[in-house]
Amino acid sequence: MRFFSKAPDGGKDSGLTGYYLIEIKSLFSIVILDFKKGTRDNYHNHAFNAWTFWLKGTVIEYHLNGVTKIFTGGMFKKTPRSTFHKIEPWGRAWAISFSGPWKNYWNESRKGDIVTLTHGRKEI
Repeated sequence: MRFFSKAPDGGKDSGLTGYYLIEIKSLFSIVILDFKKGTRDNYHNHAFNAWTFWLKGTVIEYHLNGVTKIFTGGMFKKTPRSTFHKIEPWGRAWAISFSGPWKNYWNESRKGDIVTLTHGRKEI
């Protein structure tokens, strides 16, 4: 549980900073996301469903299945748990994200292998 805190999000190589207004994983989270230019190589899904409103900047979303989408300031994005993707900002981008309750596990692709993670990004 966290309130009004700042922390890296998405692992050490993501370049993403989260400003957590509230995070109660069993219920919901509201976080302002600061995306720096560039992206991690790893595709991933999430432990939660999320709804994101892009405040500023442009990002490209790459899906593992080959689909590509572009989002800019003023757009909404729904991300179901099942979405296996990665986000690449073009420059700096800001968003506010509303997520539902967390499941205990999610996945990440690393060099072609699927790794299962749990809270604290611990591998299972």
